[in-house]
Amino acid sequence: MSDSKPRLTLRAPRPAGDPAASPRSGGAARPPSAGGRGPAPGGNRDAGDRRGPGAGPRRGPGGRPGPGGPGAPFGPRGGPGGPGGARSGGAPRGGPRDDRRDDRRDGRRDDRQDGAAQDDQRFSTRTGIRTYNVPSERTPIPVKRPMPAPGAERRPDRGERPARAPATPRSEDGVDTVRLNKRMAELRLCSRREADDWVEKGWVRVNGEVAEMGQQVKHSDRIEIAPEALGQQEQQVTILLHKPVGYVSGQAEDGHEPAVVLVQAANHWHGDTARIRFNHSQLRGLAPAGRLDIDSVGLLVLTQDGRVARQLIGEDSDTEKEYLVRVTYASAAGEVSQNVQAVFPTEKLDLLRHGLSLDGEALRPAQVDWQNPEQLRFVLKEGKKRQIRRMCEQVGLKVVGLKRIRIGRVVLGQLPVGQWRYLAPGEQF
Repeated sequence: MSDSKPRLTLRAPRPAGDPAASPRSGGAARPPSAGGRGPAPGGNRDAGDRRGPGAGPRRGPGGRPGPGGPGAPFGPRGGPGGPGGARSGGAPRGGPRDDRRDDRRDGRRDDRQDGAAQDDQRFSTRTGIRTYNVPSERTPIPVKRPMPAPGAERRPDRGERPARAPATPRSEDGVDTVRLNKRMAELRLCSRREADDWVEKGWVRVNGEVAEMGQQVKHSDRIEIAPEALGQQEQQVTILLHKPVGYVSGQAEDGHEPAVVLVQAANHWHGDTARIRFNHSQLRGLAPAGRLDIDSVGLLVLTQDGRVARQLIGEDSDTEKEYLVRVTYASAAGEVSQNVQAVFPTEKLDLLRHGLSLDGEALRPAQVDWQNPEQLRFVLKEGKKRQIRRMCEQVGLKVVGLKRIRIGRVVLGQLPVGQWRYLAPGEQF
């Protein structure tokens, strides 16, 4: 009689260190493959295998699990499988895949991200302990600098340096030098443009030798001008024009003609005492030496001579210009146009003489006095754009008429409006 009791099959316990088989997608562990085959080599995964988790085991021919599938115990990559098989990195298998990295890869990553505080740490898959590198005095800790507030002045970086002022040119013996054209203008020989023209033509010598363009000279150097240059300079003219209202001093603008169009034979004053004959070549290079706005009348200088232009409008010019200015005053009781002198405060007159600024720059002291109860007399040593009108506005005055009557020692005199005359050879500003 056969025994109907079911048989119990006992299995030996799994050796220590032998990981359990990977679970199947259904949750149950898969038995070893049939036939008692040994574990298949676990070579490198096919580069084309891009299946995600839960996709199931790979299948070989006949539906069998392929090599390296879950039917065989996991072995080290590139080495034979089997219980207790050592990995090339020395760490046991079975941990999460993100932790399967060897020390060499950790070292390379640390090298690439050296200097960041969060990368001063390493995780060992062998011990499961994360270690941190303690910064020392030689290890700089990156600090995030706050952004500057809008409009705040940016602090220069350590690598930036303030721009140095250009060094003053010096000769071989250490003496300061200047460009030749600048030195010739300082000596009032000609303008800088004329100097360059003369040097180009070979009309200038320095210490007996022909000068060159851009040459540096010392103040003690001897500068000689050829007779040809002096003869050309003698042909240059300076014209004094009584400019009327409605003409601009320089280039035409806003439909208004430049004052130079009035310089023609028909407008030459018959009382001119200079023995100079007019010809159209005298209009070539004729330029205003100073401004007189469109609403003003009086003496306007037009010249071909760079020396005259420098004397009148150069940076170091100290030539006086005299004006007669008719004004009205906006008082508390209303606008005053008669006997303005009687109601205009004395302290405001003092401000006109000294204490005002234009465009953020303090003005030079000026002479300002009453010529008559409605007219002031100004004497200035500078000529900013619409200077007198803007000065008067700051003290409550309105300019209703402005006439320039003198520049240096040259006066307007009896010259009629719209007519002109030559600056005589012996006449100087």
